[in-house]
Formats: sequence, C-alpha cells, structure tokens
Amino acid sequence: MKTSFLLPSFAAALLLSSCLMQAPDGQANAPLVGTASLEAPSATVADPDPIELARTSRRVKSQIIEHAGHTLSWNDVWGVPNWVAWELTNDETRAPYRKRNDDFEPDPDVTGTRVTTHDYTKSGYTRGHMAPSGDMRWSQEAMDHSYYTSNICPQNQGLNAGLWEEVESRSRSWARRYGRVWICCGPIVDDIHKSLRRKVAVPSSFFKVIVAEEDNRYHALGFVFPNDDCKGTIWQYTRSIDDIEQLTGHDFFYALPDDIEDRIESDNNTQFWRRRNR
Repeated sequence: MKTSFLLPSFAAALLLSSCLMQAPDGQANAPLVGTASLEAPSATVADPDPIELARTSRRVKSQIIEHAGHTLSWNDVWGVPNWVAWELTNDETRAPYRKRNDDFEPDPDVTGTRVTTHDYTKSGYTRGHMAPSGDMRWSQEAMDHSYYTSNICPQNQGLNAGLWEEVESRSRSWARRYGRVWICCGPIVDDIHKSLRRKVAVPSSFFKVIVAEEDNRYHALGFVFPNDDCKGTIWQYTRSIDDIEQLTGHDFFYALPDDIEDRIESDNNTQFWRRRNR
C-alpha cells in the first residue's frame, strides 16, 4: 500500500448513510447525520495508522491484507471483504490512465478458500468493486490489485452502475478539489443472507465513508445504499456513523481522538460536499 498522508492535527468524522428506502434491520429510526466537520486542534498528534483504516468488528472473521493502493479486511467465512480502505490524492486522479485488467483474479494473499470470478457467473449480480479501478490509475500495480476478488462483492447492477458509481466519480472530484480524500467502504451482511458459490455472501447493503480537509478543517461524509437499484439522489442515503458502527461493528477512523470523533458525529451539514465551486 502506498504511504498514506497523516492528518497533521486531528479532526474528521464520518457518518454514513440514511436510506431513501427502509433502513436495514430495524434501523429506520436512526438519527440522520449526512456529514461532519470540525476545526483541527492546534497541537499535532502523531498518528500511527493511516486515517482511512477501520478497526474490524470482533463479531466477524478478519484477515488484514495490504495491496498497492488499498488495504482490506478479508472475511473468509463470507467470501467478501469486511471493509476496503484507501487514500486518493489530486495527483493520482490526474495520472495517465493505466490499462484495466478486467480479469478478476483470486487474491494470492488470502488465507483459506480463494474466491474466483467464476463464483459470480450467472449469479444475477455484478462483480462490484469496493476500491474502484478508476481510483488506481496512478499505478499499474494498484490497478491490477483492484481486480483481485478480495476487492469485490455481489452487487446489484443498477446500484453498481448508478448511485454507487456516482459517489465514486464525486470522490475523485472531491480529491481534486481538496487535495486528497480518505475512503473506507464495504458490505453489510445480515446474519441470514443469500450466498453464491463457495458461500460468497450477498450483502443486504453497502456503506462508504469519506473524509476531506480544507483550510485546517476536516469534514466527513457517509452513505449506506441497499443492494438494489436505488433511486433518487445520493444525498437521500445518509446515516450517522453511530448507526453504521452499530450495523457493522467496525470502528471507522479510529485514529482520531475520541473527543473529536464524538463531536463530529453530531454534525449533519452537507453543504461542504454539495457546493460546486470553492
């Protein structure tokens, strides 16, 4: 994985998405929090971990794997990642385009059964990238690693080519506007779920959390999309970080000081992300 920029002073947040549709598993009344921002404290705090990483839930099996361009938590029971995290910079979005692999390969670093692209054949689901190949154009190795099957999940075609792709595109625009963004995303798998071959779990929904910095203030935005052909706009799918952490059991952006994390979670202003110009 490429060296990640460390926040000079901490402040950032997450939150995640509130669905236009019914929230998963009794979460319909969860508080809405679309984004958060907070001025960074004056003192510089050393961060031992890249900001984008999450701490995986103890409820699920996890193998942490680092690849060129992204890091993931692999779940050998589900056959999909618990989460995938990466940093995207302005320069990386403007790099010469590398050749797409387009042939999904088993991840050589996975311990246990390796999922193959054939496990998805005629399943009715697309091979949905978590870390998109479009974010990896700065390195042929990173591009190739984004086509490992450890970086994909069974995803509804309408979602994959619709709002999920729109957030990917907007994330590249935000990286160009603000210099860099930190991203973490992954599936939400219910206790009772459908499976493809080799017991590849079909997620009920997907989350994505993004952090950016401008003028020494850090802002966070999050989404949760049902694994369906979601309609409407991306702004209709926001939910608080507390809600998403409850759904997944993961601790997002755990490197941030607790007091800052607590404060950011209460903010619901999306203006920072919606504006078209600086």
